[in-house]
Amino acid sequence: MNWLGLLQDSFELTDWQISRLQALDALYREWNAQINVISRKDIDSVYEHHVLHSLAIARYLQTVPGLYDEFAGSTVLDLGTGGGFPGIPLAILFPSASFVLCDSVGKKTIVAQAVASALELPNVRVVNARAESLPGPFDFVVSRAVASLADFYPWVRGKFSRGILYLKGGDVNEEIASVMGRWKLRPGSVHTWPVSAWLTNPYYDGKLVLHLEK
Repeated sequence: MNWLGLLQDSFELTDWQISRLQALDALYREWNAQINVISRKDIDSVYEHHVLHSLAIARYLQTVPGLYDEFAGSTVLDLGTGGGFPGIPLAILFPSASFVLCDSVGKKTIVAQAVASALELPNVRVVNARAESLPGPFDFVVSRAVASLADFYPWVRGKFSRGILYLKGGDVNEEIASVMGRWKLRPGSVHTWPVSAWLTNPYYDGKLVLHLEK
C-alpha cells in the first residue's frame, strides 16, 4: 500500500508533516525492540494498521461540515494511548491542536514520550496517569479500543466539552444502546462511520469510528 500517497490525496500535507510521518516506522521499530507496544506480527505494518487507523478519525472529521476545522484548534485527550496511537499521528496532522496522551502503564508512556520528543512535537504532552486523576475538560477525547464503550464512557464523562471519537471494531450496537440508556444520552448524538469507507484493506472490515457528541 502507498500509505503516503493515500494521505496526500486525503489531506493537505506540509513537508514538516511528511517528514515526521516518514520517521514513524524507524522510531517504532527502535523502541518496540526495547518495550513491546506493538505486536511483533504488526511491526511491519506500522502505517497500514496503526498510523492510517489513527488518521481515520481525521478522515471522518472531514465528512462532518465544520468539524475538521474545529478539531484543528482544539484540546484533545488521547486516553489509553499506549505507544502513542491515535494521538501522535493526529498531533502531526493537527499541529495547532493541543494533545495530552495518557496511559496508566508507565512503560508505554516512555515510548510515546520518546517518539514525540524525537519528532519535536510541541503540541504533545504525555502523562502516566489514570483517567480519574486528569483535570478537564478537554474539547475532545480520542481513543483506540481500550475498553468497551460502556466501560470507557464513565472514565471520561465530564472531561470533554465537544465529543468523543473512538476507534472500535465489531458489533457495537449493544454497547451504544447500553451507554445511551445508562447515561441518558440525547437521541441522535452517537454516530458510526465505517473505516472501510476510506481504507479498503480487508483488515478494516468491521472497524468503525464512533462519534459521541456532547
